[in-house]
Amino acid sequence: MDITEVLLATQSHDGQIRNAAEGNIKQFEEQNFPHFLQALSAELSDDNKPPVSRRLAGILLKNSLDANDSKRKEICTQRWINVDPAIKSRVKGSLLMTLGSVVFEAQRSSSQVIAKVASIEIPLQGWPELIINLLSNMTKHDAPSSLKQATLDAIGYVCEEISPSDLEQDQVNAVLTAVVQGMNHVENSPEVRLAAVKALYNALDFADTNFQNESERNYIMKVICETAISKEADIRKAAFECFVSIASTYYDLLEPYMQTLFELTANAARADEEPVALQAIEFWSTICDEEVSIQEDAEESGDVSSARHFHFVEKALPLLVPMLLETLLKQEEDQDEDDGIWNISMAGGTCLGLVATAVKDAIVPLVMPFIEGNITKPDWRSREAATFAFGSILEGPSVENLAPLVHAGFDFLLNATKDQNNHVRETTAWALCRTFEFLHSPTRGFSVVTNANLPHVIEVLLTSIKDSPNVAEKVCGALYFLAQGYENAGSMSSVLTPYLGQLVSALLTTADRSDSNNSRLCASAYETLNEIVRCSNTAETLNMIVLLLQEVLKKLNQTFEFQITSSEEKEKQSDLQALLCGVVQVILQKFNNFDDNSVIVKFADEIMVLFLRVFSCDSSNVHEEAMLAIGALAYATGPEFVKYMPEFHSIMGALLKDLSSPELHRSVKPPILSCIGDIALTIGGLFEKYVPYTMPMLQGAAELCFRMDRSDDDTVEYQDELRRSIFEAYSGILQGVKSSKTELMVPYVGNIFQFTEAVLRDASRDDGVTKAGVALLGDLADTLGPSIKLLLKDSNFHSELLGRCSQSDDEQLRETASWVQGVISRALVA
Repeated sequence: MDITEVLLATQSHDGQIRNAAEGNIKQFEEQNFPHFLQALSAELSDDNKPPVSRRLAGILLKNSLDANDSKRKEICTQRWINVDPAIKSRVKGSLLMTLGSVVFEAQRSSSQVIAKVASIEIPLQGWPELIINLLSNMTKHDAPSSLKQATLDAIGYVCEEISPSDLEQDQVNAVLTAVVQGMNHVENSPEVRLAAVKALYNALDFADTNFQNESERNYIMKVICETAISKEADIRKAAFECFVSIASTYYDLLEPYMQTLFELTANAARADEEPVALQAIEFWSTICDEEVSIQEDAEESGDVSSARHFHFVEKALPLLVPMLLETLLKQEEDQDEDDGIWNISMAGGTCLGLVATAVKDAIVPLVMPFIEGNITKPDWRSREAATFAFGSILEGPSVENLAPLVHAGFDFLLNATKDQNNHVRETTAWALCRTFEFLHSPTRGFSVVTNANLPHVIEVLLTSIKDSPNVAEKVCGALYFLAQGYENAGSMSSVLTPYLGQLVSALLTTADRSDSNNSRLCASAYETLNEIVRCSNTAETLNMIVLLLQEVLKKLNQTFEFQITSSEEKEKQSDLQALLCGVVQVILQKFNNFDDNSVIVKFADEIMVLFLRVFSCDSSNVHEEAMLAIGALAYATGPEFVKYMPEFHSIMGALLKDLSSPELHRSVKPPILSCIGDIALTIGGLFEKYVPYTMPMLQGAAELCFRMDRSDDDTVEYQDELRRSIFEAYSGILQGVKSSKTELMVPYVGNIFQFTEAVLRDASRDDGVTKAGVALLGDLADTLGPSIKLLLKDSNFHSELLGRCSQSDDEQLRETASWVQGVISRALVA
């Protein structure tokens, strides 16, 4: 085929021509992948070809080498590895040649594809000449600026794709030398210098050895500092991005440079263009994050005088806080109209909050004069900035230090919800939210809310929730934390009971507001409603919660009548159904506090009918919420849930489909696994028909746990949640089948035990994982009885683990370990 013609045809306005061309491309890739790569790389490198076809060739090359989905990525990697080395060599040669193209789009595509190839080959010790070839472009006497720029882009992309351990130190040295030379403002164009700074940003993780060397570190820092005062704003911004990365990666080595860095960041925050100023503020936010993390680690270990803590924020405080307070006065007129806006004022306030968390009480006397001097000024910017400052410093300083100030200003804050300016009202509602979050804790003996002022507080919030949508959203947050303060407060939780009807009504009305395109308002209203239900006094509010359940079920039923004409409307319908299912779940859990389940049984049929309709919709997000609610329903109805098993068959089919979907967001999967365990526990032997489908899926999830890279906090947290949910699912299934269908589990217990032992040997697991894993050991022994001997005969792991758990400070873990020890002992002597 003529690849140029086919590529151009994929952009045709004629659907038939476009579809045929896309089909031809797909067929070419599947039937002859090596020549597919060769043809596309040749198209990309040919300056005589149309820019459009070259751009498309670059996109197809990238997509054939990489993918977001991990399974697809593995396939892409293996396909490239299997290509004939001679063809790979020709493709790589074409890509390197394209860096010298006169067409910028082709250069950029080529540098990105080079990085994708490097991400596969360099970790396998392949393409050793790549770095040498790239660096030779930088040292050629007559190399045009465009070649240097494209080469630096490629170096940056390669560093972004590979790990620091993939390069030898001499390669790192050569890369850093080339990049730093590219930043030279005398020899290079602005485009080359910008590419060099961006490449340095990506290379900083590789530079650990260089940063440990004082002279090399001094030189790198000197060059970045010089670049941070360049004439070009985009280059200055890129330089400050490097400082942000260095603050995080090389905090321990920053002390000699902090005076210079403070001057640079302060000047940028005060006077530079917004993109640069934002990065200057981000530098101090990052320093705060590092120091708070060091403090938390020191408190956990008991080593409060950590040598790693340089107290940069504390030392800079007298100059840093005034600089941040200045930024609060740089609001934008329309910032309340854009949910995603991020400006200097917001960045400064966020940083001020981090400073408060880092230095605690020391910030209060530095900020209070600013608040007192601006809070009553006629200019709205001054009032809003003062309110923002007040809300920002509520997390960190002690309650004792803040209490007199908050008590003195609380009435003023409540009155400010009527301010004539929308910005001020929104920030006031946010500050009230923060006040209730950090200074309303009756169970700990302190609250800004008293029995005397509560009626006025409720009145103000119920009035303010009718304000513009952006204000109403913040008021929902304030109500959320007001209710949360009374959680587990015993008789004190009754103080909200007289207002429950008004609060529920106001939140339902807010969720239904038609004047808001802000989907967060609807979600905030329902989340607040859930919290109010959770924290209410069950005995006093039962009738009201029954009425709420009826209303929520009615609303859920109405969602099926929506006229859906677009994907956006479908998404809104799914989001609303998920929120309503969430409310049902919370109400069912609340009813579980009663020994009498007659209230739940009365609504169970209606709930199940609606949930079956939910599962007929193709939305895994809604399925998750419905599944959690079904788990709560099963727990609440107990044996009576059996009558829903014919319907439950279709629900399990939908769930297993969800769980096997690579597109399903990973946070959805753990809760569904736990719920499957809840339902197996409830229905017992009736779960038999689902075991052959459920167990392989759980084993697949277990294998996923071991393939995860625990390099970032989010992945660590997700892995622990997944491991805990797998344990809970196994426990529920084992307990469910133990009385009648034990033999069903025999083929799977070996894998279950291996997974449990491997996870419980991992010292980095969290406490929740430990508790669930120990409980699962007990369930295995309880279900298998004497057969557990076969699993334990070659291992003393369980006795060591249970010995450690029996010495734990956690009473629940000690009790669980004691029970498990008893179950195992009885099984072993049987």
